[in-house]
Amino acid sequence: MPIKRNKAQTHQRIVEAAYRLFYRQGFARVGVDVIAARASVTKRTLYSHFRSKDDLLSAVLVHYSELQLARLQVIGDRMPQEHDAMLDSFFGQLAEWAGKPRWSGSGFTRLVVELADLPGHPARAIARRAKIATEDWLAQCLKKARVSSPGERAREIMLLMEGAMALMLIHGDRAYADAAAAAAKRLINQRR
Repeated sequence: MPIKRNKAQTHQRIVEAAYRLFYRQGFARVGVDVIAARASVTKRTLYSHFRSKDDLLSAVLVHYSELQLARLQVIGDRMPQEHDAMLDSFFGQLAEWAGKPRWSGSGFTRLVVELADLPGHPARAIARRAKIATEDWLAQCLKKARVSSPGERAREIMLLMEGAMALMLIHGDRAYADAAAAAAKRLINQRR
């Protein structure tokens, strides 16, 4: 049995090394040699676990999706039930995340932009599912807060969130999260 555990540990080490590198540098800019070195394995070992760099990317995105769901749970646990306070908390936590050293926005969004000329790439489908999961989670939070049409409001808040992340990345100004929170509250309160 120890052999299987070592193989599973090696597999996980490769995925985690690739995750960190892809997130920081982008998919196209990171070579398999660099990933293997970061994971402390040979290139041959890496290819014994993954048929291609694209297969490795898929495994990384599945791993990242699991991390994202766990993060959403933490975010939700910190949010109050009242909708205005909930939105302030949601976008405040987004601004907090943007204040971390070397923050570079949503990995899923950046990846899809990087793969924009490859509409059929499997990674885009995984990213789409992750964004849908976030939107569904938001809709559930809004439903609990008794916001009318929670699915529609969640979609609008997703637009505000993605826009805020892009502008915080461009300008380095976390005030865009505050502006997005104010806009989200106006949307919700206008529809009451």
